[in-house]
Amino acid sequence: MIDLHSHILPGLDDGPATQEAALAMARVAVEAGIRTIVATPHINSSYPVRPQEVPVAVAALNLALVRNELELQVVAGGEIAVPRLLELAPSELEGLRLGRGPYLLIESPLGQSTPHVDTVILNTCSAGYGVVLAHPERAPAYQRDLDRLAALVEAGVLCSITAGSLSGRFGDTVRRFTLRMFAEGLVHNVASDAHDHRRRPPTLLGGFEAAEPDLPGILAQAEWYTERAPAAILAGADLPERPPPPRLRRTGLARMWRAR
Repeated sequence: MIDLHSHILPGLDDGPATQEAALAMARVAVEAGIRTIVATPHINSSYPVRPQEVPVAVAALNLALVRNELELQVVAGGEIAVPRLLELAPSELEGLRLGRGPYLLIESPLGQSTPHVDTVILNTCSAGYGVVLAHPERAPAYQRDLDRLAALVEAGVLCSITAGSLSGRFGDTVRRFTLRMFAEGLVHNVASDAHDHRRRPPTLLGGFEAAEPDLPGILAQAEWYTERAPAAILAGADLPERPPPPRLRRTGLARMWRAR
């Protein structure tokens, strides 16, 4: 599997503080069946991460993985907050692309007031970049207005949800909205958004298993969300034909969302 969103680089943001802690995360990832993990440190005002630091840190971690005989490849990227996106030069954005493709991982707005975010995202697409939205299921603005998120997807934006959102790690509201996103065909990738090896580890399949009772058949589709689609994103290729969106089983959930 490919984990498209993680904070595995040591000492850069709120991920592991040391290389030993990063290697502990890597061991969990390998045990969970992940073979490629994209390092996406926060590129925002809270952490002084310079884009040029990321590939250097990735190279150092990959060397440590080889020395420790861990079969995991780390790929460079970044989780870019919208305010920082407006400040970065094109040369800096180039170094934050996911793999060899044109995609940037942009952090979904977690605040209540986000009037201009969608315009910035669409302008980024117009500038020739692909956009993958990180954890849009956790954004209050999209929870209140699914059509707003659907319009971004219609314009070519891809949505990467966090596996823990499927299992309820971020609360029931986020979980219900995540299920609805799947049912509406608005999910293109499932990633871990891992920060450590215990509390927020790099695992993926547990979320699908937790969602199976509400979205029958979603576990059988895990390969598309964790292997085929992220591989295409990293290669800059068209996404493969997606499986049909699963249907919500619990009539109460479906009825609740139709009423919103």
